[in-house]
This record gives sequence, structure tokens and C-alpha cells, in this order.
Amino acid sequence: MSDKVRIDKWLWATRFFKTRALARDAIKGGKVQLNGSRVKPGRTIESGNHLTIRRGDDEYSITVKDIGDRRVSASLALLKYEEDESSRIRREALAEQRKAEHQARSDRQRRPDKRQRREIVRFTKAS
Repeated sequence: MSDKVRIDKWLWATRFFKTRALARDAIKGGKVQLNGSRVKPGRTIESGNHLTIRRGDDEYSITVKDIGDRRVSASLALLKYEEDESSRIRREALAEQRKAEHQARSDRQRRPDKRQRREIVRFTKAS
């Protein structure tokens, strides 16, 4: 195993992105920063590098612990990096907020669906 790996390959191997193409596009789009600056997909990373990864609404602030270019299971992928405590807390709080907003939206009254409309028509015609 080498001590340097392409950043797009490492992001794919640690399961931040489903494919290397998605990882490459995220890097090109400025969603990934290495030690505070934008990088290209071919840039190599080493142990101890600091990465900031924005994926959707979530932002990960991690430190690279292990370099490996093979895609491993999710539980083993967690061992390849260490997420900052403040990053994890902020991400979990945002997830809880999104969950609460979704719950609030699902509770509001909606227009009747097809079955309910038929029941309304039957009820109004029967009286």
C-alpha cells in the first residue's frame, strides 16, 4: 500500500461518494477542500491532511488517518478518517432539524385523494 492516493479515489473508497465520477465532479465543483484550499481530482493526499467535504446539506470536517484506495465496508471506512467533534454535532443537529421540518409538513392537511373524493361525492349525493 502506498503512502499517497488520489483524492477522488480516496473519497470513493471511504464511501463519501457512490462513484469516482461523483467524487471527481464534487471536487471540480469546489465541494471538497484540502487543508482549506480547492484541489483537483488528481491531487494526492497523505495521512494527517484535513478535508472539508460538502455533500448536500451536510458538511464534514475530517482528518485523514489511513490511506487506502480499495473500497471497503462502511464500518471499515470509518476507521480511515476522524471527523471533528464540532462537525459531527452540527451535522446531527441539522439532520434533526430537517426531520422535524419534514414531520411538520407531513402533518398539515392536504387535498383529498381519489378515494376520499369518491366518498365525499357519495356522501353529498346520499343526503
